[in-house]
Amino acid sequence: MGFSIKRLFKSRETPQMERVATVEITDQQIHEAVTEVCLRELAFWTCVGKIANALTKCEFRTFVEGKEVFGEEYYTWNYEPNRNQNKAEFLSKAMEQLFRKNELLIVESYDGQLLVADSFSVVKNTLYGDTYRDVLVDDYQFSRSFRSDEVLHWRLNNKDVNAIINGLYNSYSKLIEYTAQSYLKSRGSRGTLDISAVAQSDKNFSEKLKTLMNDYFKTFFNSNNAVLPLFEGYTYKDLGSKTYSEGTSRDIKHQYDDIFDFTARGFSMPPSLAKGDVQDTSKAVDEMLTFCLDPLVQMLQQEINRKRTGRAQIMKGTYLQVNTTKVKHMDMFDISTPADKLISSGLYTINMLLRAIGEPQINEEWANTHMMTKNYAGIEEILRELSSSAQKGGVKEDGKTD
Repeated sequence: MGFSIKRLFKSRETPQMERVATVEITDQQIHEAVTEVCLRELAFWTCVGKIANALTKCEFRTFVEGKEVFGEEYYTWNYEPNRNQNKAEFLSKAMEQLFRKNELLIVESYDGQLLVADSFSVVKNTLYGDTYRDVLVDDYQFSRSFRSDEVLHWRLNNKDVNAIINGLYNSYSKLIEYTAQSYLKSRGSRGTLDISAVAQSDKNFSEKLKTLMNDYFKTFFNSNNAVLPLFEGYTYKDLGSKTYSEGTSRDIKHQYDDIFDFTARGFSMPPSLAKGDVQDTSKAVDEMLTFCLDPLVQMLQQEINRKRTGRAQIMKGTYLQVNTTKVKHMDMFDISTPADKLISSGLYTINMLLRAIGEPQINEEWANTHMMTKNYAGIEEILRELSSSAQKGGVKEDGKTD
């Protein structure tokens, strides 16, 4: 999906090659193409996979007139969008479509299933809304068309970032290929082959030379321990392998890392997360939440609310909210002090906190009560208590208060 072998090799054709009817593709070209595809897809799926996994950890909360409810809409978004996919599978496919094609279309079937479209066509209409036709989901082609208010449609950017990244990689891949060839060349075996005039006059000279070069030398250079058989009149001199001290395989590895760098930057993700670095992971996750996931979530829930809820219901407090607080892993021992502050300040109830860390809630009324310590009392209340204490204490004859 999204990749074409024909398009890949066509991009390698020269102007002269385009004029001929057929083009011969060598094994080396196929090997290079496969390497490019593997690197490109690995970088792409590393970034998209992390975004999809983070979105899967988010809870899609539903509210009706300001009160949270756990109904059909809640179950659909958090457990079973359709019969063939759970939440994780559904969001993974959705994010692939969004980041690979720069747009995402979700349609609803006649029985209420949410389906990610693999392909579709759009008839634009500025005043009355677009019409979506030829909607294909897996192997099922919808015969009907959809109005704009019947679908969920997102465009990621005005420009296709994935196409820009691929264009950048097409240029950068030449540098990687040159570095790899230079590294292999610098560590290859070299030698000279002297052939006497008598040997060259042999009627089987061409056949013997071909056998020697293609069979004997190939086996000799690829073996750890080998003996090279030579015909009469042939002399081989080993020149040794030339190794450059400043060039190592780490140089190629660093260039591979560069692919992950600009792919991650295209997705507004910290490059360290794409490469799997563990240094300052917490800061990198915070940056991803702020600049990648939160804007994405905002875009998703806006489209869902305006299409599936509508203006009238939103004004009454009915809406869907994507909660990103569960994306980061929380250890109960690490958050014990912050949890105490959240409860004592009245910001969270005990059950709200248990839900945030994924623990079972307590079926008691006091667990849903907001509590606050006297340390958080208002300044007016503190002044009233001080004034009341002064009046009750009175003034003694020696001028001291009780």
